[in-house]
Amino acid sequence: MTKPLILTSLTGMPLVRPGDDLAALLRDGLGRAGIRLEVGDILAVTQKVVSKAEGRLVNLAEVRPSRAAGRLARESHKDPRLVEVILGESRKVLRVRPGLIIVRHRLGFVCANAGVDHSNVLGEGGEPHDWVLLLPEDPDASARRIRERLLESTGIPPGVVILDSHGRAWRMGTVGVAVGVAGMPALLDLRGRPDLFGYRLQVTEVGAADEVAAAASILIGQAAEGLPAVHVRGFPYPMREGSIRELIRPEGQDLFT
Repeated sequence: MTKPLILTSLTGMPLVRPGDDLAALLRDGLGRAGIRLEVGDILAVTQKVVSKAEGRLVNLAEVRPSRAAGRLARESHKDPRLVEVILGESRKVLRVRPGLIIVRHRLGFVCANAGVDHSNVLGEGGEPHDWVLLLPEDPDASARRIRERLLESTGIPPGVVILDSHGRAWRMGTVGVAVGVAGMPALLDLRGRPDLFGYRLQVTEVGAADEVAAAASILIGQAAEGLPAVHVRGFPYPMREGSIRELIRPEGQDLFT
């Protein structure tokens, strides 16, 4: 019998600051929700709180834009200081229009503005609107640290998905996607499995970590919800070590960029 998939927001988490022990905050959130970790459980955690705990804040007042940033700022109608930060997080600029820069991020995936974010970001001192937040330096490593710390404190190593909100080619709206993974498959290869009528699947691969991230983002929200983490129980596939690299399409196979 298939187990139900149950997602539970971890409420009451404080605003995360640089240096905070995020795993301890998640453990406390599980306690408030009355949840004891079990083998096979997953924690979906927003990139934003991971980046804040890791001190990935940048004050634009301290950024000196290059000539390349200035040219791209004029084309995109963006603050040249912000563009300089975007370029620093990018391998390649792919598309530009007023208000938007699409890049191949240094981590390999394609996203808007290199994941550099203004919303719900506040640093120490300076003007509030000058602070931006970068993605974690190594989201897989961040996910592994959370998993290891929770194993130390609870005896159970949960799967961990670090998620961000991304747009998608050809479709409107943002959706939660995984940017870091530990202790669970990012990609499931179902090729060779039979369907209901015995036909063997030929090409089916499932972005399992993205599916978990999208489901969790329904509860996490996009604005002032203050719910940066979700506990997931009932993931219907075997757990294993995973990496976000499983989900990144090789550039030579990318027909759209």
